[in-house]
Amino acid sequence: MTLPDDPGGGHPIRLLIVDDQPLIRRGLSMMLATEPGIEVVGQAADGLDAVAQALAHAPDIVVMDLQMPRASGVVATREITARLPATRVVVLTTYDDDELVFEAIRAGAQAYLLKDASEAEVLDTIRCVHQGESRLSPTIARKVMEQFRSLASRTSQASDTPAHAGDPPTVDPVNPQAPPASRASDEPLNDKETRILDLLAAGKSNKQIAAAVFLAEGTVKNYVSRIMEKLHASSRIELAMRAAARRS
Repeated sequence: MTLPDDPGGGHPIRLLIVDDQPLIRRGLSMMLATEPGIEVVGQAADGLDAVAQALAHAPDIVVMDLQMPRASGVVATREITARLPATRVVVLTTYDDDELVFEAIRAGAQAYLLKDASEAEVLDTIRCVHQGESRLSPTIARKVMEQFRSLASRTSQASDTPAHAGDPPTVDPVNPQAPPASRASDEPLNDKETRILDLLAAGKSNKQIAAAVFLAEGTVKNYVSRIMEKLHASSRIELAMRAAARRS
């Protein structure tokens, strides 16, 4: 029987809970396991255990703490996303310093929440990430945007300086591995795509964007995929960061 709140159409979202504090790990597992359409398939107390459990269970979502013994959540996130591309990572932590935030995003995390998030926010994030979206808590979103605006401003200033023979190419601050030709400023968007990108940068879900621009939700998903391709972004978080760069 398919539960009405089950976004998987009869297939529950399979979760792995990773936290080095037993009380938090067990409490979170018990809370999430009671929700319709969710199944907790494992628990891990550190990064190495998280990787082993992920490889054993291939969960849909890993709810990941960051500061843990033996191996950090960033290391575990990088390993899990590399070896299990279909598994998505939701960071849930008390730490909000800039370096950890950017390390987690670069490692492949699809969402970053602080532990003061409400139960409803955690559940909504898990379900949205399972559907391919990304989420940042408001505090983290502000930090990401402020940091990226600073990076984009420095990159813009550098691009205005005449190049000399032997100078290294300009590095894309969102994706340092991308070739210079793939910079967002080189990629044209039409008016509709620009509007959708702005709404996405404001943290709107596909459903909310669809209502704002009077399109079907499936059409919005297609637009988001097209925008990601044009801007050479691998996630909605990167798209939000590129939106900030275009406005800076």
